[in-house]
Amino acid sequence: MTFMPQMNRRSFIIGAATATGGLALGIDLPFGSKLAMAQGAAGPEVTAWVVIKPDDTVVIRIARSEMGQGTLTGLAQLVAEELECDWSKVTTEYPTPGQSVARKRVWGDFSTGGSRGIRESNEYVRKGGATARTMLIQAAANEWKVPASECKAENSKITHMPSGRSTTYGKVADAASKIEPPAAASVTLKDPKDWKIAGKGVKRLDTVEKTNGKMIYGTDVVLPNMLNAAIKDCPVFGGKLKSFDEAKVMSMKGVKKVVRVDDSSVAVVADTWWHAKVALDALPIVWDEGENAKVNQASIESWLKEGLDADKAFVGNQNGDVKAAIAGAAKKVEAVYSYPFLNHAPMEPMNATAVYTSDRCEVWTGTQNGEAAFAAVLEASGLPAEKCDVHKIMLGGGFGRRGRTDYVTQAVNIAKQMPGTPIKLIWSREEDMLHGTYHPITQARMVGTFDANNNLTGLSMRISGQSILAGVAPSRMGRDGSDPVVFQGLSPSGDFAFSYSIPNLLIDHAMRNPHVPPGFWRGVNINQNCIYVECFMDELAKEVGQDPLEFRRKLMAKHPLNLAVLNAVADRIGWSKPAPAGVHRGLAHFKGFGSYVAAAAEISVTGGNKIKIHRIVAATDPGHAVNPAQIERQISGSFVYGLSAVFFQENTVKNGRIVEENFDTFDSIRMADMPPVESIVMPSGGFWGGVGEPTICVAAPAVLNAFASATGKRIRSFPLKNHNIAFA
Repeated sequence: MTFMPQMNRRSFIIGAATATGGLALGIDLPFGSKLAMAQGAAGPEVTAWVVIKPDDTVVIRIARSEMGQGTLTGLAQLVAEELECDWSKVTTEYPTPGQSVARKRVWGDFSTGGSRGIRESNEYVRKGGATARTMLIQAAANEWKVPASECKAENSKITHMPSGRSTTYGKVADAASKIEPPAAASVTLKDPKDWKIAGKGVKRLDTVEKTNGKMIYGTDVVLPNMLNAAIKDCPVFGGKLKSFDEAKVMSMKGVKKVVRVDDSSVAVVADTWWHAKVALDALPIVWDEGENAKVNQASIESWLKEGLDADKAFVGNQNGDVKAAIAGAAKKVEAVYSYPFLNHAPMEPMNATAVYTSDRCEVWTGTQNGEAAFAAVLEASGLPAEKCDVHKIMLGGGFGRRGRTDYVTQAVNIAKQMPGTPIKLIWSREEDMLHGTYHPITQARMVGTFDANNNLTGLSMRISGQSILAGVAPSRMGRDGSDPVVFQGLSPSGDFAFSYSIPNLLIDHAMRNPHVPPGFWRGVNINQNCIYVECFMDELAKEVGQDPLEFRRKLMAKHPLNLAVLNAVADRIGWSKPAPAGVHRGLAHFKGFGSYVAAAAEISVTGGNKIKIHRIVAATDPGHAVNPAQIERQISGSFVYGLSAVFFQENTVKNGRIVEENFDTFDSIRMADMPPVESIVMPSGGFWGGVGEPTICVAAPAVLNAFASATGKRIRSFPLKNHNIAFA
């Protein structure tokens, strides 16, 4: 349990930078490791995960990042459950990646994305709590000189059952911290059916400070003698910074310095961020935009269209003989769908505060991947790991964007040019919109075939478009150059398994990578893949005059958990009964991030183009539900995100650059238009699925299918605003 791979600075940087979803390193976590034991004023560290103060306050350390999804509270629940502590006395803190590396990565993976925060760390954080409980019991037993087996822990108290003597965690924590931890193999975890804190809808630990204004985000960081920086990067991806005339702005109010940040960007440093931005806007800059300035939206879409007929494609899922099914079909249905670039658009733009000296570099930032941010600091500063650290701050939204570290590197590069002075870099909203990493653009040709009895005999799905891994993590691509992430929700098995059994199936991908950098956008490829599949399933059902629900059920006998969530939303929406006059229904389901999800919507349409969504029912089976109340909120939040995208959002390219620069052209759904969301959380146990991302994908196709039912019009390209479709 104590073996750790040896990491030099270069290998650490490479491993963190290429992993994207976490370090590509094998780890063996020392749950009870006594490395560099903290015995400071905060209280004794019992295990790496648990610090207990004399007043019985329990500090639970959380390595993953909190960006609104509730991971912080959920992980704390899991630790507290095994610790048997008083939940009302629980608080949390972030360890730093520098501390973790110094302690042989005792806290494991810091990455938060792909809905993995709880499902991939639940076992070892629970063992961290269980180990601490065992050590606390042993400390009390030692004091009483009785067998530990005669003692019981509950609600932050330890009781000797035969005598009735009791003590509190705070009184024995110091003694417990000196006990050798038990072997990890001897530490048993509770059966989820016995949970008392986990599995309950407890209040979030971060809500109060978020509502009273005390929560500190990256843009709130203030350090002594701090200066502020605003930055501009070449507006065309791949372009360069040719020159700038700093003399034109040096006399402007508050300006301290103008610096070249890297090959493509320049920053102004001033006493306030606004002074820095005003000067930056006035700075004469010459860009070398390069060949990418010739690229436009039409040329990208034309290239993707060619891919629909390309001879070469990577196969993601295949069985039977689709070509033969098409050739022998009694009936064939074909449709082409498309999905645009999308910016993550978190409310808080990218930012980081850095202090650099020749002997030390520290950064304060909101990041979804603390270790990748740490690796970026090492690379940019040129300093060894023991002289660097990253202090994680609460994220003002992430959605995948803050898994990247470009803004961290920029902050360090600026700070290096002003040693000893804290520099807070904040991107403007325009910079954040123009230099994101975007949801990949794709098109898909769907072909379905039927026999003479209207049985579906084949499905061909050709995806043409962008690969995320090719842009951000080539080392994770297949040996043949394929990108498995493209096939999320379409794979033969696993966390993203295709949800239907079809005799002849071919799903493949013609890779086309425009110059616009791709990124992991909340839900990633299940967003468009679910629309493509679930809307086309409705098209197929209509072609043969079958009910969309019954049509799906016939293809799902071998997919009982998928069918269970689909049936749940159908029952709740009242699918078997007539809808109210003027109301039309649609449904969708999918599997993503290990979870089974479904949605059913009721809408009405006026004037042929004005939609009112009356209600949406959602069901999810994540295996285990750590905080059902938070899962319900995550479903609602994901539907806000998914519906905003399908109704309003797209990023387009003109002369090589992104056109949409602010929220006036990248809109989102308003509260008045957001329907009630009825959530059905139905954990079946036996596995750990994701929560934050899976459900986002089913909202849009459920509404689109309802719209087609209402109007007879099938929309296959998005957003809906381009078809003059809006909310009523």
